[in-house]
Amino acid sequence: MHLPPSPAEDAVAAELAGVRPSLGPSYAAALGGARAAVLTRLWRALAYEPLPWITGREPGPHGLTLRLAGGSRLAGPPPDPYATEAYVSELLLDGRPYRQAARLVRALGVPHGEEFAAELDASTASLALSRAGGPPAGEDVAARTTWEWEQRIVDGHPYHPNCRSRPGFSVAEQLAYAPEHRPVVGLGLVAVRAEECLVTGDWPAALREAGRILVPVHPWQAAHVLKHERVRSGFAAHPLMALRTLAPADGGAHVKTALSARLTSSVRDISVYSIETAAAVSAFAQGLSERLDGRLHITRTLGATTAHSPDLAAVLREPPEVYADASAGERVLPVAALAGFAPARSAAWRAEFARLALSVCLRVLELGVALEAHGQNLLVVLSATGAPLRLVYRDLADIRISPARLVRHGLPVPPLSGRLITDDVTVLRRKLFGSLLTGALGATAGSAGAFADAFAEVASLPHSADREALLTGSLPTKALTLMRLSPGVPGDQWAQLPNPLTGG
Repeated sequence: MHLPPSPAEDAVAAELAGVRPSLGPSYAAALGGARAAVLTRLWRALAYEPLPWITGREPGPHGLTLRLAGGSRLAGPPPDPYATEAYVSELLLDGRPYRQAARLVRALGVPHGEEFAAELDASTASLALSRAGGPPAGEDVAARTTWEWEQRIVDGHPYHPNCRSRPGFSVAEQLAYAPEHRPVVGLGLVAVRAEECLVTGDWPAALREAGRILVPVHPWQAAHVLKHERVRSGFAAHPLMALRTLAPADGGAHVKTALSARLTSSVRDISVYSIETAAAVSAFAQGLSERLDGRLHITRTLGATTAHSPDLAAVLREPPEVYADASAGERVLPVAALAGFAPARSAAWRAEFARLALSVCLRVLELGVALEAHGQNLLVVLSATGAPLRLVYRDLADIRISPARLVRHGLPVPPLSGRLITDDVTVLRRKLFGSLLTGALGATAGSAGAFADAFAEVASLPHSADREALLTGSLPTKALTLMRLSPGVPGDQWAQLPNPLTGG
């Protein structure tokens, strides 16, 4: 059935006709798949998140029916909490079919639904644009660099309905800055007097000038946020899957820039706290990695600076490929890119990778650190034949550190305070389990059945309280849709997904 375009879909088509008309037919062809992809992600949220206006869930032989406050009923296919391929083409609200997520949310009439519906509409249109401009299907990628692998991740977050929501970005800006469109981005530089900056780590001489710190800035930030600043030309760089983090075209440290726009769920600025703690956290992490027999490398934060503003800051980070032996044919892939890596489609490969990831990350948690090991932060070093050898972790800005666990294992407690520090077992486990298990490993598996096979590897790992928690309870995941529909509630909110080892 032909569906009329939504307002955002229409708007993107109109802009595209002006800036890249050659993509118009591909964009139109991609809309159907993008609608199903976003609707599938929304159905996962409706099936599992503790949304207050869902009063009951009735599984049946042919699907799931939700009872809604007010008496309505919403029906759909059996939900797969770990599916990454679109399998939902329509949902029935009191018997009426809905094939576009935004129109369904508007029909539900839930609090804050209008704002969320607009984001879903934009996410669908941007996802179609991303698919239209993405690399050709089947293109040989065997010898690609790490940043080129990152640019092949077209669909964004594997489970968030706002997987491609980029409010504030025009079509021209998405084409110019988004990694899936494979642009080269010209970063700018803002000169700030050194006494007005906070600098941690080793800020390079190449980014200093006559008593000033040269802060790399993203061109979107320069145009929309730093309008009063004098931004000079900087250097060319390739955007990575995080969009605001880039690999300089001439090599060297990756640059994480402030981007005061809401991408997916979060505004991507850089807090002053992150800059203050960057050097200490990086030094601590290097010491921790030495306890892991070479199975985990943590990229070093080389330098960080802020003009005491989250809108004007930057972090220089060691590129992950320094931990691969190129002469031996090794390469590094972010876990989010494994869907495009042919060996990862085999059950044996997924089991081997799951064993590596689970054993390393659970050991790190036991020692006292919960990594946010989702598919963007966690990378895997592959052998020349494609076997998973060891892990690389990047971006330490949102880990959690337990002083009590560190002390128990004779490890030094870093001189830190604030949100990174907690001994709360629930917080620590949610941080790791919700990113690694119900994020990275689930998305790599791509379905509940494949995830169950890979997750079974946890039973063979050494005994620990954290392993036992995985074997006996449901699995936490961020309630991403609930969070978008609860703008007045700070912090993360959580849902529980079925544990394939317990059935609950």
